[in-house]
Amino acid sequence: MSDHPVALVTGAARGIGLAIAQSLIAAGYRVMAADLGGDQAWNYQLGQSGDIAQALQATDATSDNAPLYDICNVDVTDAAACERAVQCTIETFGQLNLLVNNAGIVDSGPITEFSEAAWDQIFAVNTKGIFLMSKAAIPYLRVSENASIVNTASIAGKKGVPNMAAYCGSKFAAIGITQSMAMELAADKIRVNAICPGIVGTAMWLDHLIPKNNAASDAPVDFDTRASQLIPMGEPQTAEDMADAVLYLARASAVTGISLTVAGGMEMN
Repeated sequence: MSDHPVALVTGAARGIGLAIAQSLIAAGYRVMAADLGGDQAWNYQLGQSGDIAQALQATDATSDNAPLYDICNVDVTDAAACERAVQCTIETFGQLNLLVNNAGIVDSGPITEFSEAAWDQIFAVNTKGIFLMSKAAIPYLRVSENASIVNTASIAGKKGVPNMAAYCGSKFAAIGITQSMAMELAADKIRVNAICPGIVGTAMWLDHLIPKNNAASDAPVDFDTRASQLIPMGEPQTAEDMADAVLYLARASAVTGISLTVAGGMEMN
């Protein structure tokens, strides 16, 4: 087994997932960075595992004759693919201390016009993906020190938004799953928490939400302007902000069952 804690991060090809992987590597983790392996059709370009290698190429490949990270393909809606990603992590690093269920997708539109296929796919990735990845990882987390799971939910999982029923519903579910697993796995000393990002300049916002909202508006606005209008602190969050939250939850040995909002004041409770 490695002397360094080991993390498996899904949706790691870019955006929040990539920042999480990079932050964990910098903090001394060995990281299995996982994402889709082939072209997947959606309403914006999804990250691919090949993107990870390019993004992480500036990171030293080895330390103390051991790899800092490795890359694998995973479709979190497929149970066998999830099991393979976990097995690849164990074969490469010998253990698993942290699972970050970050893979997620978004679509938006009026409920009366929303397609059944898009609804099913959003729930398959954003909620079933947490279930399948966690199910595959838990046997190994049970025998690891300071084991934890961190799920990427959203402030959209704490308050409904018009034209976002599928996404909001999936993220409300992610928070419920987080709380349920935290209670169920507490006896195994596995902590389960979630992060709830606010407005972050990732493909979800830049390639889908902002363009779609602009198309339906008489007065289009850019990302920074829209963020400043919505966020009390006046500026969008960054992927690195989300990585900081994950790193905190990975280390916080007395914290479980929380959904940590990182949104510049957009959501408070």
